[in-house]
Amino acid sequence: MEDKELNLVDHLDELRKRLILSVAAFLIFFIVGFIYVTDIYTWFVRDLDVKLVVLGPSDIIWIYFMIATIIAITGTIPILALQIWLFVKPALRPIERRISLSYIPALFILFIVGLAFGYFVIFPTIMNFLVELSADMVVTNFTADKYFRFIMHTTLPFGFLFELPVVAMFLTSLGIINPYVLQKMRKYAYFVLVVIAVVISPPDIMSDTLVTIPLLLLYEISINLSKFVYKRKLKKEQEWEAEAVE
Repeated sequence: MEDKELNLVDHLDELRKRLILSVAAFLIFFIVGFIYVTDIYTWFVRDLDVKLVVLGPSDIIWIYFMIATIIAITGTIPILALQIWLFVKPALRPIERRISLSYIPALFILFIVGLAFGYFVIFPTIMNFLVELSADMVVTNFTADKYFRFIMHTTLPFGFLFELPVVAMFLTSLGIINPYVLQKMRKYAYFVLVVIAVVISPPDIMSDTLVTIPLLLLYEISINLSKFVYKRKLKKEQEWEAEAVE
């Protein structure tokens, strides 16, 4: 009983250490983002024909925090993934350690790809639709706060959603899920993804379709990649069992 309690204490201590390192990484990237926020701001507004306005001093600091937070989240993704891997590493076989470690750069790359897809494809599509919708009815002025909130809401979700394939592969390699579970959950997953697509896109069928199709494709890719990892995992386990018998 005492051994189990000591083991639990060691695990909790290790988890606390990993969380502290992840939070420290987030704060470091946040400070870096805060330092370069002016350059990042200039890049985001480079194509705007109008100058953004603020409605109060608090809006300015909110913009700084918003941009720095996005930079911090992006930079912390691989660090957090590494800390999770180090936490579960003792429970993995050597081959599982090597395979799961290779997912960390993929997580970062897919997060960046998701952000790029959201910013360069989804954001301009939605933005143009909404601006054209106003026509000559109103004078179009954007506050910096609203503009950057809009960018964040139309890009950040795709950064996380594009992680689906790698997360599915990682969890499959650990034996937490398998492709057959993902297949059974397909209709529920489709419903959730369609709801997400409708929420973050303008209320027209073309925009909804443009956002929905990539999300559904991501889920199907996740199933197929999970199936690939699962078959390799079963094959390896059979080889280990055969070696153990010999």
